[in-house]
Amino acid sequence: MKIGYLDCISGVSGDMLLGALIDCGLPIDRLAAEIDKLHLSGCGISALPDKRGAINGTRVTVSTGGDRSRRTLRDIIDIISKSDLDAAVKKSSVSIFERLAEAEAKVHCIPIEDVHFHEVGAVDAIVDIVGAVIGFELLGIERLFCSPLPSGGGAAQCTHGTIPVPAPAVLELIASSAAPLRPTPERNVELVTPTGAAIVTTLASFERPTMALERVGYGIGARDSEAIPNVLALWLGNLIENERGMLLIETNIDDMSPEVCGYAMERLFAAGAADVWFTPIQMKKDRPATMLSVLAHPEYEAAIVDTLLRETSTMGMRVRSVERHHAVRETVNFDSSLGRIDLKIKRFRGEIAGIHPEYEDCKRIAIERGIPLQEVYRIVIAEAGTKQIDDI
Repeated sequence: MKIGYLDCISGVSGDMLLGALIDCGLPIDRLAAEIDKLHLSGCGISALPDKRGAINGTRVTVSTGGDRSRRTLRDIIDIISKSDLDAAVKKSSVSIFERLAEAEAKVHCIPIEDVHFHEVGAVDAIVDIVGAVIGFELLGIERLFCSPLPSGGGAAQCTHGTIPVPAPAVLELIASSAAPLRPTPERNVELVTPTGAAIVTTLASFERPTMALERVGYGIGARDSEAIPNVLALWLGNLIENERGMLLIETNIDDMSPEVCGYAMERLFAAGAADVWFTPIQMKKDRPATMLSVLAHPEYEAAIVDTLLRETSTMGMRVRSVERHHAVRETVNFDSSLGRIDLKIKRFRGEIAGIHPEYEDCKRIAIERGIPLQEVYRIVIAEAGTKQIDDI
């Protein structure tokens, strides 16, 4: 799995993120072409080599054509929704702005629809957020991780006047995501901007993964400090997972309807569960109940626990480490006589030990063609068995 790890040496901001992405090999012309799909008049992006202390990296500047408009969340969502960007980029970008609006609304004690963005409503901030999402997509980053965020201290100037550091909206974003903070010696400078905080608290997991490192890029910030270089590092590589080491998370439930159990299972899979199952049990007072079991990699523990507490009636759960063995598996596309279908291939000691068509594809074909599901399975398996899987 291709992953990125953000080492927030001296904080994080939108322009530093863009600089780190470009320094990691993101072609600026491809990024600019995607940003043009926002149809923002007078908008442009440029990147130049720069240096902070002994660290060389890339400094990004966004030109706005003088547009410093104050926009509401609805205004920004309209800009993104009406763009020609990929649907996944639109969805992630809107999610970031929605979290930011929620934080601003809570800080200012106003409804979310009444939030008027200042700095983060301007063209450069829109480009920073949407551009970062585009960059992660173009570099093929499937998961994003982030280091603890530097807190800084003192006060700084912004559109609202003098505000404490970290800014209230930044603290709200950090608190709502349980992102870790670390103390730093810098004073009276904004190390983590609202834009940077919104991006990382929406998209990143706050842990350092075990990874096979391929490349490191540095985004250069505008401020030049002699104490700590004002840079953001982006590590690119592949996640190294402990395939055998897993967690088994279990809870007993006797007061929840089957519909809610089914929904909880869907949300647990979305949170990263490798498997979820229900076991009938007997609890105190002779009550029939259900034991909900979740198998997951350790890095998903927090998301699984949050989902269980939010989506079920449980008051707590048991967690223990387990190990598993599994066969080598892969998925290939197969052009059968009934249509294109995914095949799950099981291998054992280098040999094919099983072929199983994807259920959803078989179901779709059965409905479209009006033939029994089991007949679809039989035909596809028979046809796949006559070919070399490597040739499919």
